[in-house]
Amino acid sequence: MSRYFLHLAYNGKNFHGWQIQNNAITVQQVLNETLRLFFKTTIELTGAGRTDTGVHAKDFYAHFDLPTNLNNEDIPNIVHKLNGFLKQDITIYDIIHVKDEAHARFDAISRTYNYYINTKKDIFNFDYSFSIYGSLDVDAMNEAAQLLFDYTDFSCFSKSNTQTKTNNCKIIKAFWEQNNESLVFTITADRFLRNMVRAIVGTLLEIGFHKINNEDFKRIIENKNRSDAGYSVPAKALFLSKIVYPESLFLTK
Repeated sequence: MSRYFLHLAYNGKNFHGWQIQNNAITVQQVLNETLRLFFKTTIELTGAGRTDTGVHAKDFYAHFDLPTNLNNEDIPNIVHKLNGFLKQDITIYDIIHVKDEAHARFDAISRTYNYYINTKKDIFNFDYSFSIYGSLDVDAMNEAAQLLFDYTDFSCFSKSNTQTKTNNCKIIKAFWEQNNESLVFTITADRFLRNMVRAIVGTLLEIGFHKINNEDFKRIIENKNRSDAGYSVPAKALFLSKIVYPESLFLTK
């Protein structure tokens, strides 16, 4: 058996997230079926993580095994044909031969998410951004975001009753950028909890509207209680934008 990474992107609007679910269409389900038909063998993709319903991925990886090696020269043609089978909301960038023990989820060094906000009505970007009306204190939001580096346990931003062994994450970057009426929040960490980014954004928006201050923000994190944190902002504006792996995993790239 040979292991491969599938490098892809998807528009999450019409999917109930990445992971296979009963009675719901997911990205993993569609790709498993497409690869099974193409390679004429059972394919079980393992993704880099599970995105929630409606969340998008500009950069995503999943690993799978094949009983034979693919010819590197044939891979561009295989990718082209697979994209022809898929609808417009999923695209495959590449198929990469990796070490047999490579794991799309556990070997990722970091993941980066972006969350997009508009402070002015934008009818042409409605499906991919969150519209907020009112004056936001972006400097205060950036100041509060820096406090995230002082903590590792982010239970307060996680969905309850998850099966994770730990709620510890190492946040590497967290900042807001403003361009006229557009705001983008960028956050990078070694791992993320379910709903974590959307809960962080919702809580930072409360900072921006001066509903809470930095001391409140620290107390929310330290209390480790989801009900203390802000609301979960809509999934449609969240994009997984970058996943980084050790170069040593890749046999061809």
